[in-house]
Amino acid sequence: MAAFEIVGGNKLQGEITPQGAKNEALQILCATLLTSEKVTVKNIPDIRDVNKLIDILKGLGVKVKELNELDIEFQADDLNLDYLRTDDFKEKGASLRGSIMILGPLLARFGKAYLPHPGGDKIGRRRLDTHFIGLQKLGARFNSDPQKKFYDIEAGNLKGSYIHLDEASVTGTANILMTAVMAYGRTTIFNAACEPYVVQLCKMLIRMGAKIAGVGSNLLTIHGVEELKGCSHSMLSDMIEVGSFIGMAAMTGSDITINNVDYHGLGIIPEVFKRLGVNIEKGDHKIHIPAQENYEVETFMDGSIMTIADAPWPGFTPDLISIVLVVATQAKGSVLIHQKMFESRLFFVDKLIDMGAQIILCDPHRATVIGLDKKFPLRGIEMVSPDIRAGVALLIAALSAQGKSIIHNIEQIDRGYQKIDQRLRKLGAKIQRIG
Repeated sequence: MAAFEIVGGNKLQGEITPQGAKNEALQILCATLLTSEKVTVKNIPDIRDVNKLIDILKGLGVKVKELNELDIEFQADDLNLDYLRTDDFKEKGASLRGSIMILGPLLARFGKAYLPHPGGDKIGRRRLDTHFIGLQKLGARFNSDPQKKFYDIEAGNLKGSYIHLDEASVTGTANILMTAVMAYGRTTIFNAACEPYVVQLCKMLIRMGAKIAGVGSNLLTIHGVEELKGCSHSMLSDMIEVGSFIGMAAMTGSDITINNVDYHGLGIIPEVFKRLGVNIEKGDHKIHIPAQENYEVETFMDGSIMTIADAPWPGFTPDLISIVLVVATQAKGSVLIHQKMFESRLFFVDKLIDMGAQIILCDPHRATVIGLDKKFPLRGIEMVSPDIRAGVALLIAALSAQGKSIIHNIEQIDRGYQKIDQRLRKLGAKIQRIG
């Protein structure tokens, strides 16, 4: 198993460009199944999860043509749905949670689909009820085999429906949306997720001929059409990478410029880092993080401790909770980190405590961080990456720490971050892939 060896305590400097958005890519690639015509997708990240999904599409019979390092052309004009019953698909689908989003397009076009129980990060329970209930309201019928861990889904006549989601699930909204665009009549999705990823998917579907109103809001209205056509789609830069690089610059006291950034599309991400005392300079499609020796946490107007919590968009994304927690360890002041949406995502803090951080894990959802104000640097240790976001948080901690750190199970980091070691070395980081 590969690992990262990191010698920390060095300041970085230079420019870095974020990859295409991982969470957007998983939706967009599934949407290519909605048409038999060619679909060109630009700015695709070269990461494990995305490449796994492309392999699944190839197994289904999708023609995949690489135009260059970032752009790929897809054509789903001759699919083999029997592939969905193979052991190969069962293994690949079960290891990739995003594989569930092939359901919507396949039901919309062919009226049937098969799916193993999806996998993904081990960050607590992540229900699929939102997907299943929404698709059932459109006419899908589910049969589950608990022993084989497989779903058999049929939908002979999809019909539009009023759907009030019990949670604003991003993947759930995407799956239902991709089914509804070819269902007969009108579908209304209330409490829909409105993350930039869903907005991007809506824009792509509209270019393909879908009729969608309310884009960017939590109330989507879809009028079904009989067929969709091909299109070209360019993905946004990954806002989670942008936030990770902001945190990395702050922790290491580095001067870093992040290119190709849609500042408006970041929502409140910059504001949350500013509350921790991080200086952020907005440029023309770029962000500059100047080197600063110290950063101080704001307090609320009544003097109470700063609380940072995740929430569905336009709230603060849960994918950056691990990053802000690490940044808070070297701030001046204290922060209560409240991870509301996943109950196991804070369980990596034991490794930060071993590195010298002062953190009280209150329960599976909350941790109090007492900032060290960079007076007591973290120390390098040997550790294991539990999931994508915690893995990068530990990587950032290791870059700021004194001495050498080893991070095992970096396959988790590779799932979401493209050639991260190579890109960080260009900034001056001392990081090597070993094993």
